[in-house]
Amino acid sequence: MAYAPHYDPSVRHSTLGEGFFDVVEPADFPRHTIRYRNDRAAGPVGLATLSDAEWIEHFARFTPLEGSLAQPLALRYHGHQFRQYNPDLGDGRGFLFAQLHDDTGRLLDLGTKGSGQTPWSRQGDGRLTLKGGVREVLATEMLEALGVNTSRSFSLIETGEALMRGDEPSPTRSSVLVRLSHSHIRIGTFQRLAYLQDKEKLVKLLDYAVATYMPDCERPDQAAKALAFLETVCRQVARTGAQWMAAGFVHGVLNTDNINITGESFDYGPWRFLPVLDPSFTAAYFDQTGLYAFGRQPETLFWNLARLAECLLPLVGQPELERVLSDFPDMYRRAFDRQLLARLGLVATDGQCDRDLAEAFWRFLAASALPFERVFFDWHGGEASAARAERSPHADIYAGAEFSEVRRLMAQFATRSVPDAASDYFDGSAPCTMLVDEVERIWSFIDENDDWTAFHEKCSQIAAMRKALGLEGEALG
Repeated sequence: MAYAPHYDPSVRHSTLGEGFFDVVEPADFPRHTIRYRNDRAAGPVGLATLSDAEWIEHFARFTPLEGSLAQPLALRYHGHQFRQYNPDLGDGRGFLFAQLHDDTGRLLDLGTKGSGQTPWSRQGDGRLTLKGGVREVLATEMLEALGVNTSRSFSLIETGEALMRGDEPSPTRSSVLVRLSHSHIRIGTFQRLAYLQDKEKLVKLLDYAVATYMPDCERPDQAAKALAFLETVCRQVARTGAQWMAAGFVHGVLNTDNINITGESFDYGPWRFLPVLDPSFTAAYFDQTGLYAFGRQPETLFWNLARLAECLLPLVGQPELERVLSDFPDMYRRAFDRQLLARLGLVATDGQCDRDLAEAFWRFLAASALPFERVFFDWHGGEASAARAERSPHADIYAGAEFSEVRRLMAQFATRSVPDAASDYFDGSAPCTMLVDEVERIWSFIDENDDWTAFHEKCSQIAAMRKALGLEGEALG
């Protein structure tokens, strides 16, 4: 196999041993057609040099990567689903395929979706629709461009099966997705051990998580280590939640098994982006009560983190855990203010407070009901972009009294250095967006005519936006 010289595999997750996962076999698919190959993500982990045939061998047939896991591992976990506890979860249509380090030494996971049945499939077929795979690629590409700490869609391969689904016209086409993430250890991984009252394995999981992902949390005292761990998870989850909100993104299914300890956003199902700022906007048709509506996402993340804290009660007293949790609202607000400033292409100097600008800008978005992404596009760079905003279809609204306070506050901040690619993007007539009707249009071309032109065009548009905004590196910083 044509691995790059810096290719550096790992088997670290397997050292957790019995009780944390099940060894499984991948499905045998009748066809393998590469629909998306992320060489930009594959480069840092030494896999961009693979030929297409080798790519299919690893990411459709799941021949092990040299030096990494010898067999796929279906991970065990529980979780609250719409706040109802479910002890019958686990990787039901995916597995941990491989681990490897990137060119900075960071440990990463290659996990799958749609790779076949496991002991946790619960009568499901273990497959992924091609539409679901396309949607996840589009979500992760857009989120990364907007500076969100997200998993990366690494590979999407069409697999030649006809799937029956109740929520879309069937039979429909099948696929297998591979995603690249920092970790697949979830809040639900800890919940399972707490539910089983297995303190020994709970301590083992905590020790592993800290040693592997959070070495700064190492403490000689177990209680102190657990508190440092919880604080770090809270900070990372708060940051990702703030990034969602500044991106106008609605995840849709914020169950505890969909929140991992390293904070990456992952596992995209019914996601949507906001047309306009609307706190009640929901992504999932089955979210009848709006539990996971856009405006409730920070509250939901806090609720989920409280469930993680409960898991640590065998190691730490409740008052100490509650003190850590009480810092979450401030963690979130600070992260949101910073992210909104970054989205506007502005930078604070020492001592500057970005809270007033964040609040004023958010009030304007809500009151004006202007297209969410359009306002960020028109005013990227702050007051330095006034000439661009004057060419906007919404220039008359920007000239009104409602926006004057936002302009006054923006003028106090410096403009971030502009990437070389920014001028072409911002000289365009409109921002790159990812609204649901666009996604459905892209899929309709694929579904009806096997025409991938719109899909590739959208990926190119996102790439142009990503280069212009220059935010993707900050998502992991």
